[in-house]
Amino acid sequence: MSVVELLRGLIEAMGWFFISYSLLINTSFLALTVLAVVDFVNYRRRIQFAAYDESFGEPLARGISVLMPAYNESETIIGSVQAMMAMRYPDFEVVVIDDGSKDDTVAKLIEAFDLVRLPMVVDDLVPIVGEVTGTWLSRRGSHSLVLVTKENGGKADALNTGINLARKELVCMVDADSILDPDSLLHVSRPFADEPTEVVAAGGVVRVANGSTISQGRVTNVRMPRRWLARVQVVEYLRAFMIGRAGWSATGGLLIISGAFGLFRKDVLVEVGGMATDCIGEDAELVVRIYRWMGDGDRAGKVVFVSEPVAWTEAPEDRATLRKQRRRWHRGLAEILTRHRDMLFRRRYGFVGLVTMPWFVVFELLAPFLEIFGLVYFFVVLVLLGLEDLGFLSTDLVDPTLVVLLFSASILYSFLLTMVALLAEEMSYRRYRGVGDLLRAIRAAVEENFGYRQLNAWWRMGGAVEAVRRSQHDWGEMKRRGFGDGA
Repeated sequence: MSVVELLRGLIEAMGWFFISYSLLINTSFLALTVLAVVDFVNYRRRIQFAAYDESFGEPLARGISVLMPAYNESETIIGSVQAMMAMRYPDFEVVVIDDGSKDDTVAKLIEAFDLVRLPMVVDDLVPIVGEVTGTWLSRRGSHSLVLVTKENGGKADALNTGINLARKELVCMVDADSILDPDSLLHVSRPFADEPTEVVAAGGVVRVANGSTISQGRVTNVRMPRRWLARVQVVEYLRAFMIGRAGWSATGGLLIISGAFGLFRKDVLVEVGGMATDCIGEDAELVVRIYRWMGDGDRAGKVVFVSEPVAWTEAPEDRATLRKQRRRWHRGLAEILTRHRDMLFRRRYGFVGLVTMPWFVVFELLAPFLEIFGLVYFFVVLVLLGLEDLGFLSTDLVDPTLVVLLFSASILYSFLLTMVALLAEEMSYRRYRGVGDLLRAIRAAVEENFGYRQLNAWWRMGGAVEAVRRSQHDWGEMKRRGFGDGA
């Protein structure tokens, strides 16, 4: 076999490998889409008989402690806490844990809610690192808002402090820059009422609030952002939650509950030791550790996703902040899968061990590497085609049909899945109203394939490399613009 024939065979084999990988990952997403749609239809049927108004007046409803870790959240903290305090739920408290903020987050909270410093007992149910420096209650006589100040120890440590202080049976973890819809607690707590001994954790939808109008801690006018970076993240979040989370939940293999909005049984949190302070993806790691706890102890339990409750969050609008966020997310995934690698292909961990975790290794952890290598391959092929057209090569190394297939399989599948997510949104909740917003969403579904996906893959690959190198990391500080400017 000549060198030219060997090179041609190698190029063709690589091309078919990338096409096959793209088809496999997107076909698996298509399967998740079918499961998500079925689950969604069933949920819409059940919700007609859910009687949420009666639930709001239920005197025996399980109490919820809403934990809000805050670190330099001055721009959004007041609106977020106002929204939490105005939730429709019969028995809940809001616990804000300031993790050593360097800005005026604490001062703003004290002024806005008329807080006074009072000593409170903080249990040691789960270990914490940062020392508690003070506890605060409202001077207005309300005991449903508690502020805890502590030395900086990271988000996970702040949440552990909140778990120790929580006085309710269920614990809801939200980001300090999140705003929940008024009925979110009623919806996300419903699985715990329907199956009180089975459900151990539940997650809700997280959506991008950039460009929308916020008034009195409420999203009053939902609009599609005009800035392209935020707009692309809107469709990205829709696809991830409406298809990804819903589909995995339908299989019983939901691996991730977003740190921006998740509800857990407090006794389970205590049993598993709270949040891991040595893992950057502490929210997902907690869910995996709960599955391990259930499998090792032969305990029955469910982790579910509910598509109705909505938490709104501010997405990064500059590349530097987004890069930092995505590197951190992927590094967290790499650390989690490495830490719990002995769960892979183990029957005792059920569907999660046999299917979900292997899928995340192949189609999430390794995906950015293969996408970048595929991009390099694509450009090499284009160069070879150009050289052949110019007459510098006459060896027919590359089949142009292969290039078209590779490019089309990647772009069209991604666009199709995004359209399905948008269709599900439009047929159900219709948060984004008007032809203009719909057209901007469709435009974003196209835009993300040209530049954004490639940048995102590069950043994620960097996060995985950081995990392998075990370089130092921390929770970090996210740049905020604040909600509701209509941008």
